[in-house]
Amino acid sequence: MSSEDTIFALASGAGRAGIAVLRLSGPAAGQALEALSGGPLPQPRHAVRASFRNPDKEKPEILDDGLALWFPAPASFTGENVVELHIHGGLAVIDAMVKAISSVPDMRPAEPGEFSRRAFENGKFDLTAAEGLADLIEAETEAQRRQARRQSRGALGSLYDSWRERLIRAQALMEADIDFSDEDIPDDLVGDALAIAGGLEKEITAHLDDGHHGERLRAGLYLAIIGPPNAGKSSLLNRLAKRDAAIVSDIAGTTRDVIDVHLDL
Repeated sequence: MSSEDTIFALASGAGRAGIAVLRLSGPAAGQALEALSGGPLPQPRHAVRASFRNPDKEKPEILDDGLALWFPAPASFTGENVVELHIHGGLAVIDAMVKAISSVPDMRPAEPGEFSRRAFENGKFDLTAAEGLADLIEAETEAQRRQARRQSRGALGSLYDSWRERLIRAQALMEADIDFSDEDIPDDLVGDALAIAGGLEKEITAHLDDGHHGERLRAGLYLAIIGPPNAGKSSLLNRLAKRDAAIVSDIAGTTRDVIDVHLDL
């Protein structure tokens, strides 16, 4: 899909809620806001109250009252012109607003992950930060949230950049020793380059070893509690879950169905 298109999508979760957020990004985002609100663009990065209407001039109708925010490029999440519409989260309201936005010229629904892709293409964050943002959205435990937050803030990208700079320095030292060996230069350029490379090797090896821990943290672990009747499986599960997730009884075979519990240990 072309980044010249203007895209829109429901940015908040699907289903009924008090508030829903619709996001638009692209050259025609401002035009769409003017058509939907019937007024000029608001001050950038300020929430203003607006009555959103069907832009069809033959059957004008107020669809909902809410808040509108205008983020002109490049000071936006995607680096493009961005509009956010905060509306009531009823399914009928969302459906009516989506149809109204679709009727504005040059608008199309966003592909999955397209807002983040455009932000990446426009240099708003690097690939590791984009992956961290996806992990942050999917995080179910506090440990997952912390790891994803660090990555989404660019910690991993900064580490890789520092490795790159040190590799470039080691390469420059080696080239200097080869190209200027007959001139008055420090004696141990090769030794300095090897020291840099050796230090990087240790750091990268440790990082890769730690990466397996990160993968387990990201994906989580699946554990099955199995055993004979009345062995205490349900009691153990309840203790781990810190709630009555399973019925506990002296009668054997009380728990017959599989019980799934998400734990944040």
